[in-house]
Amino acid sequence: MIGDTMTLLSLLGRIMRYFLLRPETLFLLCISLALWSYFFHTDEVKTIVKSSRDAVKMVKGKVSEMLQNDRFGRLSILDAEFSKTWHFKNNNVAVYSIQGRRDHMEDRFEAAADYVKAHLPDLLKQQLQSFEREKRESASSYASILEQRILDVDREMLGKLSANHDEAGTTCLVALLSDRELTVANVGDSRGVLCDKDGNAVALSHDHKPYQLKERKRIKRAGGFISFNGSWRVQGILAMSRSLGDYPLKNLNVVIPDPDIMTFDLDKLQPEFLILASDGLWDAFSNEEAVRFVRERLDEPHFGAKSIVLQSFYRGCPDNITVMVVKFKSGAAAGSSKSR
Repeated sequence: MIGDTMTLLSLLGRIMRYFLLRPETLFLLCISLALWSYFFHTDEVKTIVKSSRDAVKMVKGKVSEMLQNDRFGRLSILDAEFSKTWHFKNNNVAVYSIQGRRDHMEDRFEAAADYVKAHLPDLLKQQLQSFEREKRESASSYASILEQRILDVDREMLGKLSANHDEAGTTCLVALLSDRELTVANVGDSRGVLCDKDGNAVALSHDHKPYQLKERKRIKRAGGFISFNGSWRVQGILAMSRSLGDYPLKNLNVVIPDPDIMTFDLDKLQPEFLILASDGLWDAFSNEEAVRFVRERLDEPHFGAKSIVLQSFYRGCPDNITVMVVKFKSGAAAGSSKSR
């Protein structure tokens, strides 16, 4: 009985780690356990319900205490606590990135992310410039160029990393502004969202997660499986179903590098800004919450990128967190790219 109770408590701890600050999830969890306790009258369930309530109260108290502190003063104090913090700002683009609670900084200082950073932007820029010069005679498009270059980088990287038995992998999220169109290519579970002229959140990408029906069917057809280990994972290993790198899973064809590409009319949307971020942000914020949060902080030095990264950390995010914010200027266009 003691072993069973510890197993249940361990599972509860894992669930709370990932979903503790999502009120709707906590509410449903407590109601479900309370009903279970009512109908089956098991002492161990009653113990878990009480423990979960106590934990919720404790964490809510901590969060309230943090939020009562001065916003900017609190942020500067925390800067010194992160072993790897990286930031960048140039004109209308700002990036802020922290290692957070992870043992390693995979968003930036990792073999696959470094390879994509070193090889994708410059070659993509060259291809796009060539396309602009020969556009009238070319059958290509921005979408096809993005797709082909991303697939090329994945193939080249797999050859190099697999030779060294390096199993590193990365997401890839690229936003290209041209004329009055925005083209977004996505591989993995980094995510883009745009704030339109009315303050609405417009999704620029869709996460590639193993539990999604389309991805689950594809993985099954390839002879693979997904299992739950804190989150749904391909072959019990990878928490996303598409990536660049990850050569052992690529060899099995259960993880693929194919990007989803979406195009948006900027004249119609008249955007204020866009956010490109790794999955660490989206563990703590919905699209709508992120847009509201950043919109209120666009006058900050990093256009709200720093504040939302550290707020995600406050909310208990266990992952690395990287956020890019691009402010739109009237009549101006700018391009940006980001990889995990």
